[in-house]
Amino acid sequence: MIGDHDPRRRAPLDHGAYADPRAGTQHRRSALNRFLGGSPAAVVVKLLFLSVLVGAVMAMFGLTPGLLFWQVYDVARNLIDLGMETFHDFGRWILAGALVVVPIWFVARLLTVSRER
Repeated sequence: MIGDHDPRRRAPLDHGAYADPRAGTQHRRSALNRFLGGSPAAVVVKLLFLSVLVGAVMAMFGLTPGLLFWQVYDVARNLIDLGMETFHDFGRWILAGALVVVPIWFVARLLTVSRER
């Protein structure tokens, strides 16, 4: 294609590098910048802003970190209890079904064995 050799087109960047459009060069980002997703100062400012925003919303709803923890704990506990009740009911269904199915199977096997002889 004709556009593949366009000199104005930027070359693909290697992993961890970014192009400086003003200088036309590539700079290698540090491991810390790659891990944080930006410069440490910018990340701290973003986290500080989000923390204030979330704290204000929580205060408007009357939530505290302790109350939030216990609400999450209660929800998780209720889900676990619900799951255990399901397994408990499932076990009862197996036993009730086995009380009917196993004797019928046993009688059918006895009749089949007696016919084979």
